[in-house]
Amino acid sequence: MISHQLPQPGDGPAADRPRAYPPHATPHTPLRPLWCCRACGQPWPCAEARLLLKADYAGNAIGLSIYLCGMFYEAARDLYRLNPDDGPAPADLYARFVAWGPYRRRPPTPDPP
Repeated sequence: MISHQLPQPGDGPAADRPRAYPPHATPHTPLRPLWCCRACGQPWPCAEARLLLKADYAGNAIGLSIYLCGMFYEAARDLYRLNPDDGPAPADLYARFVAWGPYRRRPPTPDPP
């Protein structure tokens, strides 16, 4: 029997991307812990955020993948804390945060029963 709990992992990367364009506009960054876009209210990353992220990370596909995976981790942690019994499916979060990035892989489909 474990008599103590393991320490919780620290926070991931700050959700500071993509940068606002034009610079005076509201940035398409996530509003945490709900993970909706600050500028348009759509689930983050919204279409505009995806375009701006690709522009921010042009020539740095690995950096974009690392950033998206960090946001995927942070979103999963926040969204499951908000609603632990009925949180989003991991495959849905993967498709939303990672699958559209530079290394595109479709999320696995479950086998029919």
